[in-house]
Amino acid sequence: MTPETPTIPPLPQQPDLEQDLRAVQELHDARRLLLGEIEKRIVGQKDVVDALLIALFARGHCLFVGVPGLAKTLLISTVADVLDLSFNRIQFTPDLMPSDITGTDVLEEDHTTGRRAFRFVAGPIFANLLLADEINRTPPKTQAALLQAMQEYRVTAGGETYPLELPFLVFATQNPIEQEGTYPLPEAQLDRFMFYVKVSYPTADEELQIVRSTTVATRAPLRRVLSPHKIRELQDLVLRVPAADHVIRYAVELARRTRPGEPGAPDFVKDNVSWGAGPRASQYLILGAKSRAILDGRMAASEEDVRALAKNVLVHRVITNFRAESEGITSAQIVERLLER
Repeated sequence: MTPETPTIPPLPQQPDLEQDLRAVQELHDARRLLLGEIEKRIVGQKDVVDALLIALFARGHCLFVGVPGLAKTLLISTVADVLDLSFNRIQFTPDLMPSDITGTDVLEEDHTTGRRAFRFVAGPIFANLLLADEINRTPPKTQAALLQAMQEYRVTAGGETYPLELPFLVFATQNPIEQEGTYPLPEAQLDRFMFYVKVSYPTADEELQIVRSTTVATRAPLRRVLSPHKIRELQDLVLRVPAADHVIRYAVELARRTRPGEPGAPDFVKDNVSWGAGPRASQYLILGAKSRAILDGRMAASEEDVRALAKNVLVHRVITNFRAESEGITSAQIVERLLER
């Protein structure tokens, strides 16, 4: 008998560089159209919109923090409309249960046979874009219902696991001034969010434009720019964007310098920080830098991209100690000092 010829697995197809470059230019052009459509409903907030788009193409979830009335919810629903994404909004309240988010099994009876069986009724989490409105108003048990979905893109209910349709993103809002009846987000929940985005008051000119455009009967219609399938393709493109070793080393070093136990940590970190950022921060710094690069029409991430996103990635991952709180030193100030160094 002659030995069988071993089967040689096919070589993986190399990505077509020219095709990727065309896709980068396509996304750069689409970004301009996206911003034009978003500006029909949202005045100002350029940094917030940029952070949202960077996170979206990097497959990252976002936590938006700002006082009521700054159009956080309107921005997210507008982006869902422009990108043709299925959208659900959950108003988080103290009596919200995990099954109100993920779904539940319902006992149904077949009237023809008389047989009864459980059927899973999907919750609002089954959407491309989920808005968790005022996420800190619900207890940690209910907040934890989002953890598996945000990390694994699936939901387990009644002993069964159900995949979520991609792209799947959670954009949550939080009110920083009304703390009565709220539950601070646990560190494990905060770490699932790629960006912590602070939404500020508009300028005087922007507020004039807001009032002028929202107190009339006419409302500009939105045009859809990208499809869910195209977004998935562009999210895959982000993973193929190169990042040089020195850029990755810079991101890792930046995250490690936030940890007070590290030998290279500055004194102000050792004195004021209890816990620093974990490895997920380094990953998000690079993914965000890649996404920012292709949105700008560049096919390579740079240190400047990392620096531009460092505050949004690190602020909610740097836990200050009692000394810092007593002296009024915030996580944002620590990250700013770290970037200066």
